[in-house]
Amino acid sequence: MHSVFSMKELGDIAYFLGISVQPTSSGYLLSQSKYAKEILLKAGLSSCKSCPSPISVKPSVPPNAALPFSDPALYRSIVGALQYLTITRPDLSLSVNQACQHMHAPTIEHFAAVKRILRYVQGTITHGLSFSSSTFDVHGYSDSNWAGDVLDRKSTTGYCVFLGSNLVSWSAKKQATVSRSSTEAEYRALANTTAELSWISMLLTKMSISSPTTPILWCDNLSAIALASNPVFHSRSKHIEIDCHFVRDKVLAKQFQLQYIPTMDQLADLFTKPVSVSRFQYLKSKLMVLDRPISLQGTIEDTASTDSGTTTTATDSGTTTAARNNCSN
Repeated sequence: MHSVFSMKELGDIAYFLGISVQPTSSGYLLSQSKYAKEILLKAGLSSCKSCPSPISVKPSVPPNAALPFSDPALYRSIVGALQYLTITRPDLSLSVNQACQHMHAPTIEHFAAVKRILRYVQGTITHGLSFSSSTFDVHGYSDSNWAGDVLDRKSTTGYCVFLGSNLVSWSAKKQATVSRSSTEAEYRALANTTAELSWISMLLTKMSISSPTTPILWCDNLSAIALASNPVFHSRSKHIEIDCHFVRDKVLAKQFQLQYIPTMDQLADLFTKPVSVSRFQYLKSKLMVLDRPISLQGTIEDTASTDSGTTTTATDSGTTTAARNNCSN
């Protein structure tokens, strides 16, 4: 690298693009505590009460919920900043994805949902994504929430991919079309996860890293697994034939294994639907989203400074006042 580029050795990485990289006893912890504090300050919620999850299973509807939010620019700014926070916080993926769907015309109800996300961030400000020494086994989890959106009845695809015990890829995204059955919704999620698994496997091959085992894709829908193994195209499935061929070809080529997993063990649940607090905490721990060890708290990240490209700037006094008026704890 030195023979081609002008470079200098800066030592072990500690802070990069707003992400703190801290060594632990088992590996590294990637977190964005300082960036999260700046988002809370911008929203006027730096001293708000925390809550145990970013989405409520049974959300309460605030008064005048359907009225437009008074400061849509603030809404877009906060939600946009939260998108960058999901780099080290996969537990925020679904809630932030739902908030992003209302950028064009946010209402009071939508901003109330964003406030809950921020209250959850306040209580987990030191949490981050943990990485430790592991194998190069690739495995993924695929799930969907059939017709979960009450407005347009589109389903949500969720997946997460692990390299050994480390989470390396995840997604929570609304599907582009309305699925006519839960099998179709699950199968479309399988197709997206298959594409991600194939890309990661190709990337490892390009880096001359060979996986010791065949990648495994876990799914909790037996009908979707049966369709991938032996697709019979009849009137109910011919409209998803392309996805069927794509997944089936990968299975027949033994590029990965498709196996069943009970719903209670499905880690991708976190990316598709609101869950109870106890289950949310369980799934979050399985995704390796952990709190910063006490020995590391108050060290690098509290004194590091980000560059202008990754720092959330403070709003003017008028906007801040308006935010506080709409963000009572």
